[in-house]
Amino acid sequence: MRYILPMVLILGTSMSAIPANAQSLQVLPLSDATNGTPPKLVDVGAKSAGLTFLSSVPLACTVVYGTTKEFGKIANDPNMGSLTTIDHNPVLGGLEPETKYYFRVQGIAANGKLYAGKIREFTTTAKAKGPAGLMALSASVMMVSSNYGGAENDQSWGANSALDGDPSTAWSSSGDGSGAFLVLDFGKKANIGAVDIWTRTMSDGTAQISTFTATDDAGKVHGPFTLPDASKSYRFELNATTKTLRIDAATSSGGNTGLVEILAYEKKG
Repeated sequence: MRYILPMVLILGTSMSAIPANAQSLQVLPLSDATNGTPPKLVDVGAKSAGLTFLSSVPLACTVVYGTTKEFGKIANDPNMGSLTTIDHNPVLGGLEPETKYYFRVQGIAANGKLYAGKIREFTTTAKAKGPAGLMALSASVMMVSSNYGGAENDQSWGANSALDGDPSTAWSSSGDGSGAFLVLDFGKKANIGAVDIWTRTMSDGTAQISTFTATDDAGKVHGPFTLPDASKSYRFELNATTKTLRIDAATSSGGNTGLVEILAYEKKG
């Protein structure tokens, strides 16, 4: 998940959203740029949904979505900068459980051609229950190796983005590669039973953490643990009584490594 934002031209719900001097531009069907294969929804949950497709021409892609056909929300392709790509993986975040949403996929090619898909719909799932015997822990960022662009923790790409429960945002380091790390502070001693980790990635294959370690405040190193891919969050069992937990990228594909989400669980009882 791959969750990095390009600068794109956003098509509105009517031609009035296009400047008057550009209203002669033709909006082509998205199928013309996807060989007739529509974008596929993946990992539809209670708070987010992923979307993936390959285009036959590089596009800067955006998705408009909302609870009505007037939309109101926007999700962009996961690429830093104003890059076009054929591999599209935007994430629709900020959703409500058990709610119907409408969406439309749109894109612009480097030659200025505009593409738009049909309005489609999906329904989010019920709010997921926590794992048996575990309770999600609140945490704050005590320390981080760096944030992309020198951002503060609470800004875009800042470390807090890995703790917000929204897979449409992500923490990105500033080129730390396998040296990326962040330190979580739980505010109390807790018996950590498991952690959920979701690595970010870029469309060029960089920025993906392959293995990581977790170090408790006694200095014990747990792991390394292997992250199979960047498509979702993976859970790893841990047995550490600690107030802080340092997560280090052990191996990676280099570049602006970071995390889409991280969540620690305390053993109940």
